[in-house]
Amino acid sequence: MMGIGTIINCLAIIIGGIIGLLFGKLINDSMADTLTKAMGLCVIFIAINDAVENSLANGNSTMMVICFIIGTIIGELLKLSQHLENFGEWLKKKTHSEKDDLFVEGFVNASMTVCIGAMAVMGAISDGIFHNPDILIVKALLDFIIIVVMSATLKKGCLFSFIPVLIFQGSITLLSGFIAPYLTDLALAYLSICGSMLIFCVGVNLIRPKTFNVVNMLPTILFSVIYALL
Repeated sequence: MMGIGTIINCLAIIIGGIIGLLFGKLINDSMADTLTKAMGLCVIFIAINDAVENSLANGNSTMMVICFIIGTIIGELLKLSQHLENFGEWLKKKTHSEKDDLFVEGFVNASMTVCIGAMAVMGAISDGIFHNPDILIVKALLDFIIIVVMSATLKKGCLFSFIPVLIFQGSITLLSGFIAPYLTDLALAYLSICGSMLIFCVGVNLIRPKTFNVVNMLPTILFSVIYALL
């Protein structure tokens, strides 16, 4: 069944969010702050490891700089972060979570963590073309663990990160036949490097909130693929 991988991924995020919320009631503010920073450190380590595996040192730093400059300019012009935060505020009202000061922050950080990366792209394409959800099932397990911890500290907003995942991965699955020919090995390597750097920024934001405007950097991923094709 086409799209089953994304459905499993979304269910894992929802269940992880619920478990995290229940677990979060057992910890105090000091422990929540420490856990958030620990989670940020783990996300940073994962990002660095992925970047090194994709040969960041082998002349790809120029590509990364160019793509980040162009991508960030486009993201700023389109005001992507404002749109995502507005959506987060809308969700906050619709879910009657007005008293949750961390709702939007949790929603944005969690969404960026579970949406960005080569696994989301390749898993969605594999699910669409070959009806093979294996990559997304592995991603679902990883996202489950991440969301359990994030929702325990950043609360209810993290649970709703399943919505961007459903839209992002679902769209790629539906368009997989068109997208797949453009994702060469080089394009995937560049996408992985830039995606890893964006995840690194998310990790830093967990330790020092609002250090990076990651959402406005998102077009970097698209330009990394374009750079490879050129």
